[in-house]
Amino acid sequence: MAGSIEIVEVSPRDGLQNEAVLVSTEAKVELVNRAIAAGLRRIEVTSFVNPKRVPQMADAEAVLSALPKDKGVSYIGLALNGRGFDRALAAGASEVNYVLVASDTFSTRNNGAPTLETLTGWAEVAAAARAARIPTSITIGAAFGCPFEGEVPVDRVVEIAKRAAEHGTDEIALADTIGVGSPADVVELFTAVAKALPGMRLRAHFHNTRNTGIANAYAAITAGVTVLDSSLGGIGGCPFAPAATGNIPTEDLVYMLNRMKVETGVDLATAIEGAKWLEGVLGRQNPAMLGRVGIFPPVQKAA
Repeated sequence: MAGSIEIVEVSPRDGLQNEAVLVSTEAKVELVNRAIAAGLRRIEVTSFVNPKRVPQMADAEAVLSALPKDKGVSYIGLALNGRGFDRALAAGASEVNYVLVASDTFSTRNNGAPTLETLTGWAEVAAAARAARIPTSITIGAAFGCPFEGEVPVDRVVEIAKRAAEHGTDEIALADTIGVGSPADVVELFTAVAKALPGMRLRAHFHNTRNTGIANAYAAITAGVTVLDSSLGGIGGCPFAPAATGNIPTEDLVYMLNRMKVETGVDLATAIEGAKWLEGVLGRQNPAMLGRVGIFPPVQKAA
């Protein structure tokens, strides 16, 4: 098992994109700054998508322009097509995460085209990214199951990953977008992709819809994954997937890893503070557990 795990904080993007409340640009920037204060150094800050379809991300350029540039942080912008990539590049994103979806039905609803068509778009974006010398990652959504088509064969996910990798990418993430996977599924799929793409850096993105997210994170680590997505407070969801709920909470994940003696570079108390602050912004309690019960052993206060 790895001695350290890199955590990619996704609350500013995946966390906020499904919220009924439209969070201000200023609050989004504050959320990112709180994540930075907690020690998180890769943060998915926004998505460059059609604002009519995802109004929560309409201020993508404004958010990026307001973020500090001297903190050694990689700001990730999400894109679904060439237009989104061009916007992310122009706005100054540190890296771009391009999303493919494993099933055609969900891909058409989420990306506006079937999977193979979006792969063709990725080929063009990959070439542009190489020319611009900007790092990229691929996220394969609904890799563990589709809300419209049901089970997704392992072979299909492996084939999508291989075809995406042909055009070059720095990292591939497998996403359980609707939270249906089990630890056994996680080990099977990551093992299959790692075998097909030896040397490729793999990342895991889990939702906690059916309360298996943290168990799946542990399973991914045992399968050799060293990069995990999570969200402060456990907020999040996909606006195009029925009943999809939040990501695994950053603070809950860090607590587990701390107890396992796995390094993350994240200050747990500061992460909890950020998640509690977020509750005030959203006007509701977060689904994360640690903010309710506290760290064990309790943090010793200075005299």
